Amino acid sequence: MTTQEATPELEAAAERARSRRGFRIALPSFAYLVIFFVLPLLLVLVYSFASRSSTGLTLLEDWNLDSYGRLFTPLVGEIFLRSLVLALSTTAICLVVCYPFAYYIATRGPTLRNVLLVLVMIPFWSNFLVRTYAWSFILGSDGIASQISQAFGGEPVRLLFTNTAVLIGMVYGFMPFMVLPLYAAIERLDWSLVEAARDLYASGWTAFRKVTLPLSMPGVIAGSILVFIPALGAYVTPAILGGARTTLIGDYIVGQFLSARNWPFGSALSISIMFLMLIATLIYFRSGARNV
Repeated sequence: MTTQEATPELEAAAERARSRRGFRIALPSFAYLVIFFVLPLLLVLVYSFASRSSTGLTLLEDWNLDSYGRLFTPLVGEIFLRSLVLALSTTAICLVVCYPFAYYIATRGPTLRNVLLVLVMIPFWSNFLVRTYAWSFILGSDGIASQISQAFGGEPVRLLFTNTAVLIGMVYGFMPFMVLPLYAAIERLDWSLVEAARDLYASGWTAFRKVTLPLSMPGVIAGSILVFIPALGAYVTPAILGGARTTLIGDYIVGQFLSARNWPFGSALSISIMFLMLIATLIYFRSGARNV
């Protein structure tokens, strides 16, 4: 039996075969993304340039930029600013609360670590809508918070249908998305570097600020992105816990499609928010990569 000598032509043919095999393996996923993500996104983009009839019907003719012009009205600016503040507040609170917890999980033994990770993932075992409705009962005038206040002689507390209720609900809903990336980053740390910093007489805070935090920045960035993006466009939590008093950008977009029947404006809002979040994400990732 003779063996054929490897030549550049044979190596190139083998590389092409591997590429074709990889493409065939990825083809179902690629087709899924094109059909259920790219095409609907293009459809929304097309509708954002459409016009409306006198009866409110969307007309795929007389293409214009009127819907994008309405993005700069004071009402849209106020709603976007409120959404941005709540999204940033949710991200900051999740980071402050979840970093110590993720650090604690990463520094425990295998048994306790696995138990704590299961507890973090338990909320995913139930429907998000059901959990949000549970918070509406907790924060209502007859909820646990109000009952505790009355037990100590205070007045009934009604947090429901306020910005505070929306913030509480979003922090609760998005905390697992912050804990898991932080845990993954901290768990992979080279703890000998922290020990070296302490051997060089660095205090615990200095070792954390100069060694632990910079090395865990990939987890901080990933967790912040995973929390901020869905928090900015959140719809379920503001609709249930905020009601009509707290209109965020997600509620406003849904209202344009279902109530106002202004599909071009709703599409323009959706495309603009997605574009802004994409730009913010790219800037965040680039700045984070330079700082790590």
